[in-house]
Amino acid sequence: MTALDVGGPEFAERAAAMTARLAELAAGHGEALAGGGKKYQDRHRARGKLAARERIELLLDPDTPFLELSPLAGWGSDYTTGASLVTGIGVIEGTECVVTANDPTVRGGSSNPWTLKKALRANEIAFANRLPVVSLVESGGADLPSQKDIFIPGGALFRDLTRLSAAGIPTVAVVFGNSTAGGAYIPGMSDHVIMVKERAKVFLGGPPLVKMATGEDSDDESLGGADMHARISGLADHFALDEPDALRTARRVVARLNIRKPGPGPRLDPAPPLFDAADLLGVVPGDLRTPFDPREVIVRIADGSAFDEFKPLYGPSLATGWAEVHGYPVGILANAQGVLFSAESQKAAQFIQLANQRDIPLLFLHNTTGYMVGRQYEQGGIIKHGAMMINAVSNSRVPHISVLMGASYGAGHYGMCGRAFEPRFLFSWPSAKSAVMGPSQLAGVLSIVARQSAAARGLPYDEEADAGLRAAVEQQIEAESLPMFLSGRLYDDGVIDPRDTRTVLGLCLSAVHGAPVEGARGGFGVFRM
Repeated sequence: MTALDVGGPEFAERAAAMTARLAELAAGHGEALAGGGKKYQDRHRARGKLAARERIELLLDPDTPFLELSPLAGWGSDYTTGASLVTGIGVIEGTECVVTANDPTVRGGSSNPWTLKKALRANEIAFANRLPVVSLVESGGADLPSQKDIFIPGGALFRDLTRLSAAGIPTVAVVFGNSTAGGAYIPGMSDHVIMVKERAKVFLGGPPLVKMATGEDSDDESLGGADMHARISGLADHFALDEPDALRTARRVVARLNIRKPGPGPRLDPAPPLFDAADLLGVVPGDLRTPFDPREVIVRIADGSAFDEFKPLYGPSLATGWAEVHGYPVGILANAQGVLFSAESQKAAQFIQLANQRDIPLLFLHNTTGYMVGRQYEQGGIIKHGAMMINAVSNSRVPHISVLMGASYGAGHYGMCGRAFEPRFLFSWPSAKSAVMGPSQLAGVLSIVARQSAAARGLPYDEEADAGLRAAVEQQIEAESLPMFLSGRLYDDGVIDPRDTRTVLGLCLSAVHGAPVEGARGGFGVFRM
């Protein structure tokens, strides 16, 4: 069932390259964990306050995993990695919830443009999978120097809270500190609100603003303290004595939500894979132009390593078939040789329709350079066949989960359910790359166009300048196609260690079953023949 030579030099070389990338990833995660740095972390603790991740740890059930989302948000930008917000999925009193927590060590927990994108993505995940949202609030609101990128789109956060509530998806706000100005609407629009004594400060305008606007003298406590909101305004549903008390109360609130998942659960006691997950370190070659067999990945993430392949002899550059992961059935589409031809596209469209008929979630494992180009393939209908696959992906209604293992270029990224096609979750391996095309191909295309332009005008072509341009373009596209760059811009939900793939998929599959898993029984667009 496996042809991977884990003792050979090729495997060792690939594993070493992956290990080096994982070290770079760990450094990026370290930046997020550091928050605003030691100075501000020490100051925060000196005030008797817990860190954002410590609050989450006390909130969740003991010894249960927390699937952190978008941990690299803002990486490579002018803002702190992590974007002053921690988001993820965890279990509270046996109920899976989306949890968000402001990191007050980063500019007082204020929101920058990446914070907003990260929070909106968390709400999107909660809505699609019908997961309750628990917000651990301590934020001074918008980071004022970047307000132009926050204020107008930021209203979507408040819209989301009301839409979640209207859809019957509970929202809980636990206020540990400031929640001012627009931030006051987070508890104001949540179903359940908990405030910490002498810590929570919730008001539309603080004392200085009130003084400027009305001439009234006031103090924090009478204007927006927890005691006032619990006794007078009624905004606080629960009055907590300290942070641990607030988190205990939040757990009891979630325990009383009466959340029930629709439909059948996973198979009990699923068999583990027959092969070691550590082998996944050496599957992907350093040069993504070298193909690898995705079945070597499948047998290391599927229950019992069982994979029932669909049409194995037709369109062999795309492996399709049925498996289970942590007891949940999945249909898998995995790129086998990189390029998608007409046969692969047609096979994919049929397979996606079958999964929709059977209400089975789909897992897309990416390693594609895109759809095949050239006269023979254009005449053979690659455009309409590629469009058929994209049509099927676009109109499929079962949950989709995508994992970028290697290349994910061109329209192949779309056909394999890239970010724009709204997979429930999308994760990348450190080996992944994604762009309109590979760096050398893109640089070569620009060179050919420039050369043809010069010839059309009867001008000599500067070969030295061309070489410099190609090198610069290749370097730029290479940097912009790397997973940490893309993850920093929230084009995925995180870069994961390949060895953790099965665990991450299990958590995601459990989450997507928070909503009904129902496929499209029709409603696909016109398939061109």
